[in-house]
Amino acid sequence: MTDDATADLDDAVAQFLRDVDAAHDDYDRGYVDADATLAVVMKHVEELRSTRED
Repeated sequence: MTDDATADLDDAVAQFLRDVDAAHDDYDRGYVDADATLAVVMKHVEELRSTRED
């Protein structure tokens, strides 16, 4: 993996963790239900997977 690819993946992982934390916080506050939270998390998983595969 090149340094640029590693940096891109590191950035993607950091963003993924922020996004998942935000989704979890929204769930904990009662803003969304479990199904909606899971859908958001899975969207972020797909984005992370796509970044890794590129």
